[in-house]
Amino acid sequence: MKAYHVTLIPGDGVGPSLAEVAQACINATGVPIAWEIQNAGTDVMEKEGTPLPDRVIQSIRGNKVALKAPITTPIGTGFRSVNVALRQVLDLYACVRPCKSYAGVRSRYQDIDLVVVRENTEDLYAGIEFRKQEPETRELIQQIEKFTSKKIRADSGISIKPISVYGTERIVRFAFEYARKYKRKKITAVHKANIMKMTDGLFLEVARETAKKYPDIEFEDRIVDNMTMQLVQHPEKYDVMVTPNLYGDVISDLCAGLVGGLGVAPGANIGDQYALFEATHGSAPKYKGLNKVNPCAVILSGVLMLRHLNENGAADRLEKAVAEVIREGKYVTYDLKPDRNDPSAVGTREMGDAIISKLRKS
Repeated sequence: MKAYHVTLIPGDGVGPSLAEVAQACINATGVPIAWEIQNAGTDVMEKEGTPLPDRVIQSIRGNKVALKAPITTPIGTGFRSVNVALRQVLDLYACVRPCKSYAGVRSRYQDIDLVVVRENTEDLYAGIEFRKQEPETRELIQQIEKFTSKKIRADSGISIKPISVYGTERIVRFAFEYARKYKRKKITAVHKANIMKMTDGLFLEVARETAKKYPDIEFEDRIVDNMTMQLVQHPEKYDVMVTPNLYGDVISDLCAGLVGGLGVAPGANIGDQYALFEATHGSAPKYKGLNKVNPCAVILSGVLMLRHLNENGAADRLEKAVAEVIREGKYVTYDLKPDRNDPSAVGTREMGDAIISKLRKS
């Protein structure tokens, strides 16, 4: 059987240890994968002057599929984000974040099964920003005041929020196609069209028009602030949510909170040509080298990758093995114990070994 070629980006902080365990678990399914390891992140920046060398992008373009462990994003200064850069350069316009309850994970909720489909390339994350009191910022402020008669304080920083018909139509279409493929029953479009009529209003208008092409799937919309309340009060009423970029980022973390946290929250970034799979949590550099962090989010991102490769049987077996280890609660990391100080908690590698043991028995 011919092997799939997949780029593996170990990341930094706890990323390399998580990537190693996820790689071993995916290999244990028996699916033949030729891994091409490409390093990126803060350690690489020190050596190559950038956290995202061109070789990483070229590897993904060649292989079409990548699995990435967490990479540190600098706050306030420096390189914006490796994660955002990869999504934009490769046009990975659909961010898919399933949030699913697993027995044994501490949570106030049970039986959650939600999917957030987030537009990845537009909105306030498009990276069109103007620093306060720069000449071009002052010029922009003057132009805005000229065209709108609205006053903007001279010491303001400005971010531009573009939302297009094209970008909206393809993300909503993606959400409906995803719903059909995975037999989901309802799409909810999330917006703030009551206030931002030219951007979110456009998003809602295009979503409604696109929904007419999918009469087999229920469609509705919710204002974003109401949506957050609804998810806390009545999560069982929702299924797949399709959102602009910023709202999807916030709502996906809320949904992860419903199922116990980012430690069990996988993610996928998918475009028409390439797909990148990654956990939604950060790189937690303070835990680097401690063999302590929960590997499930990266492993479950590998499950999403296997499904993308149409290796559904292997994906099901790996997810089942993860679920059984979590449910039994014996070989799990500290955050998955009822008491986080439980001395019986195991490390990252040991939890991975327990998952592999389950796979070999399946």
